[in-house]
Amino acid sequence: MTAESNVFQGQSTATPKEQQEAAILEFDVLVDALRSSGINVLVENDTPDPHTPDSIFPNNWVSFHADGRVVLYPMEAPNRRTERRTDIIDRLVNEHGFQISDVLDLSEHEAAEHYLEGTGSMVLDRSNRVAYACLSSRTQLTPLGDFAQRMDYDVVSFDAVDRNGVPIYHTNVLMNVGEAVAVVCDEAIARDEQREAVLARLAETGHSIVHLSFDQLDAFAGNMLELRNSDGDRVLAMSTRAWDSLDAAQRETLQKNAKIVCSPIDTIESSAGGSVRCMLAEVHLPH
Repeated sequence: MTAESNVFQGQSTATPKEQQEAAILEFDVLVDALRSSGINVLVENDTPDPHTPDSIFPNNWVSFHADGRVVLYPMEAPNRRTERRTDIIDRLVNEHGFQISDVLDLSEHEAAEHYLEGTGSMVLDRSNRVAYACLSSRTQLTPLGDFAQRMDYDVVSFDAVDRNGVPIYHTNVLMNVGEAVAVVCDEAIARDEQREAVLARLAETGHSIVHLSFDQLDAFAGNMLELRNSDGDRVLAMSTRAWDSLDAAQRETLQKNAKIVCSPIDTIESSAGGSVRCMLAEVHLPH
C-alpha cells in the first residue's frame, strides 16, 4: 500500500521469505555497527499481530523531543497506522528512565486524509527549530502547520521530484541536516525560488552544504543521520551503498565533521524502499 508513492520500494527480486531473512541479518549488523561506535541503540521487536511490514521504519510514526514531548503522526497507508505503539513509549519511561511531559497526537488529521509522516516527511534542524519539508501525498500543509505551531518550528516547504519528474515521497530521501553540515540533493527541488530559499536558510544557520546528484539520491545518500555517541562525539550513520556513491571531496567534508558508520542494507533498501535514517527514531527525551 506504500509502494504507490515510493518508487524506491519493491525493487528486490527475492522471495518474501528470503527478503525477511536477509533484512533481519542486515538490521542486526547495523545495530552492532552503531553500538561499536558508542551509540546507545534501543531495539524494539515487531509484533506478529497486527501485521506491520514497514515497522522497520519507526521514525514515520513517532518523534521524541528534548523538552519531554512525544509526537505521534498521521500516516497515509492504513496498514502503517497500527505501528503507533504506546507500549514502546511506556517502556522508554519504565525501563529506560526517560521523562515524558506530554504526548502530542496528530493522528486525528487522518480523518480528513491529511498526512505528515514524522521525520520522514520533515527533516528537523532541532538546534535552529527549522522543519524542512518537501510536499507530497504523505506530507501535507495542514498537519505540517499544526506541528510547527504546537512545537514552535519554522517551516521551509518545497516541491521536489526525482530525475523522472516523479514527486519525492519523503524529505529525508533528499536531505539531512546535522549540527554543522547539511547534505541535500538541491537539483531535485522543482522550483528555483524554493531551491534558493532552502539553500539560503541552511547558509543562515551556518551549515556547510554537501550537494548530492540524482545518482547519489538514488543510492540513498540523502538518507543519513547525524547522532551523538556516549562520549558526545558526532557519528554520521548511513548505508554502505550511500557511502560508496559519494566522491572524495564529499567524504572528506563529512569525515571532518563526524565519525562515519556505514553498514550494508541492500535488501532493506531494495525491498522496503528506505535506508538507515528511516530505521532510526532518535530519542532526544531527557532522563
